[in-house]
Amino acid sequence: MSPKHYFPSTSANSLVPRALRALVSANDHLTLDFTERVVSNAYHDESKVSIIGGGGSGHEPAWSGFTGEGLLSAAACGDIFASPSAKQVLRAIQMAPSQEGVILLITNYTGDRLHFGLAAERAKAEGLVKNVAILPATDDVSIGRTMKIIGAAAAEGYSFDQCLALGRAINDQTVTIASALDHCHVPGREQQASVSDGVVVIGAGIHNEPGQVHVSPAPSVEELIERLLKLLCDETDSERAFVSFATADEIGLLVNNYGGLSVLELHALADEIQFQLRSTWKIEPCRTLFGAFETSLNAPGFSISLCNLTAAARKANESVEKLKLLFDSPTTAVSWPNTTRPPASSSSKRKDIFDISEAKNNDLKNASLFLRDPSLLEKAIWNSCQRALAAEPNLTQWDMIMGDGDCGEAVQGLAQSILRRIDSGCCRSGDVFEAIHSILQDVDNMGGTLGAIFGVLLSAFLSSLKKIVTESESETNSHSPEIYASALASAVSSLKYHTGAREGDRTVMDVLLPFEREFSQSENFVSAIKVAADKAEATRYLKAKFGRATYVGDSSSQEVPDPGAWALYEILAGLADGLGLA
Repeated sequence: MSPKHYFPSTSANSLVPRALRALVSANDHLTLDFTERVVSNAYHDESKVSIIGGGGSGHEPAWSGFTGEGLLSAAACGDIFASPSAKQVLRAIQMAPSQEGVILLITNYTGDRLHFGLAAERAKAEGLVKNVAILPATDDVSIGRTMKIIGAAAAEGYSFDQCLALGRAINDQTVTIASALDHCHVPGREQQASVSDGVVVIGAGIHNEPGQVHVSPAPSVEELIERLLKLLCDETDSERAFVSFATADEIGLLVNNYGGLSVLELHALADEIQFQLRSTWKIEPCRTLFGAFETSLNAPGFSISLCNLTAAARKANESVEKLKLLFDSPTTAVSWPNTTRPPASSSSKRKDIFDISEAKNNDLKNASLFLRDPSLLEKAIWNSCQRALAAEPNLTQWDMIMGDGDCGEAVQGLAQSILRRIDSGCCRSGDVFEAIHSILQDVDNMGGTLGAIFGVLLSAFLSSLKKIVTESESETNSHSPEIYASALASAVSSLKYHTGAREGDRTVMDVLLPFEREFSQSENFVSAIKVAADKAEATRYLKAKFGRATYVGDSSSQEVPDPGAWALYEILAGLADGLGLA
């Protein structure tokens, strides 16, 4: 890889807002929130479904370059190779409002799933959306299991359910595999390990992942393409055959440049791919695209995607001709091939940017849940924060062993921020909804996986609690444990959709899941706290199976609790202390 850049000493992430500003300055049909790094279509029609994408930067033209009429309504751009925050995604939802609903298109990474999941829960809790769904791309066969068509469908006026069904059908019928000669180099960062000369990577990711297989000596182009297409098309391989390709099926082909190949070399590779598809697999693509669609900065590599449009159409109850028509429809997205521009006489729908704290939450106003003694609410949250602060030294020490040492600091920062909110009076009304809504602003700034998990859980809890109280025929100031247990069960169910971590993986879920289960069954907060304490202690003896701890640190000689799990126990125990239950 080449470590030479025009911005060699500049912070890598400072490049992102400047690049977005340049993109929007050259394209009047786009608008930009510079602070939150969100690009949106200034001509977006609120009566139609919003299709919102996003992810880490460094993959340009994804996602900002695909924003425009007939494709993405908005895109949230994170730091280089890092998911955008939930706050950024919420801003994207605000900049592309829809009366029909919002579909969030993401890549299938933990950070993206959690932060977009948190934003989805927050959008529901804030009353910003009628419908919201997340559609992760799961087409990479190298790790085990299309935007244009769904964007065109939304522009044509398809309903939320129709767009979602179409997106899922296309995703289920798409497979991708990649190859690279080397990693990329991120501007402003130390040089990372590179791929040795004479080695070709199969199953290369877009974040400098090591890849599925390193082939040495490097095979010929013909041999390489043969191996890649077999991973995509061989139905006898039960580990890889996710999509079937019958002789009469209409197939779409995309050959994507990882950013470091010349156009000449990419097109020569595409020629070999098409030749082998015809000669070996009897596949003659009905639609073909070559170019840079999702890059890895300047990595010398490429990916191949095949989509069975016939099977997707059948699953979505559409005709394949209609899918091809949607694929061919014009778009103002600047980085999609064959773009068009709106006529100069069109009226732009650029909107002023506003802060999320100014958003009106009518649903929240229509439901309230008051504690009879507001001081009790304040005391419960205050005690919870104090216990979290007292646990910080241990959390930091344990995370230095099991992770990257930032868990204690993150929990400490959150607790201190919430205490400042208490001092400012966030609990004085005694309204549980108001208190949770206020605290969520601090959770948004927590960052990290634990922050995203807390955010998704609390947002979903607020949304569920609000629904229960609004629909309840009983007095809304009733504080029976049943109400909270039911809301928590619903929130945990939502969280499990956004993360694959489960009990036994040595994460915060080792406390959360058994706590919720006991609370739902017994409706006894104290007994649930006792379960949480036992489970937090038991994480000492679990081997990490999920998250950063699986590849950072080593607990083989030191039995220490999982810091995230222990932090949640302290937070819950503090609530019990403050409520006078302990």
